[in-house]
Amino acid sequence: MWLSDFSTLLSSAAGSPPLEITTIVLGTFILEDAATLLAAMQVAAGAVSLPLALGSLYTGIVLGDLGLYGLGRISGRVRWARRLVGPRRRNIGRDWVRQRVIPLVLVSRFVPGLRLPTYTTLGFLKAPFATFAAAAILATLAWTSMLFFISLKLGMLMLHYLGPYRWVGLAVFVVLLIVIGRIAARWQMDKAGKDA
Repeated sequence: MWLSDFSTLLSSAAGSPPLEITTIVLGTFILEDAATLLAAMQVAAGAVSLPLALGSLYTGIVLGDLGLYGLGRISGRVRWARRLVGPRRRNIGRDWVRQRVIPLVLVSRFVPGLRLPTYTTLGFLKAPFATFAAAAILATLAWTSMLFFISLKLGMLMLHYLGPYRWVGLAVFVVLLIVIGRIAARWQMDKAGKDA
């Protein structure tokens, strides 16, 4: 299971800040919310320092967000991708997203499943990079900090009450987070469909 593998890797990196940083940053590329939860659990257990965990999470998540935007920009240079969205539609889309970069980034950060299509679309439509980057950093600071500190508190409680079974509690929490995110995304899509 990915959770236990990541936890084992992070535990084995204990005492070596470069390895801890690398493990957490790479973990965010795989599943950032789970990496946040696991890093918080390791901080709760005393295996990783709080500043190192948070700094690594912020770095990995922002790099991933910028990477998604970059993939969109690159796809905008590919001939067959440009043919999928004609010049007129691209111009209309570009004008529309240019005025809405910050709200789009914020909504995408807080509704699971929206970041990949939204960030790559923003890149494809050449949304202003500085505005995108600033919004992505602010949204990451808010969301990751909130999730991290909730997870840290939860991790301390699990460590105290569940002891060696705390990973089962963490797995249940991750599943709940994913299910709630899917329900929220479906609700948002249903709402958008009714508004159209």
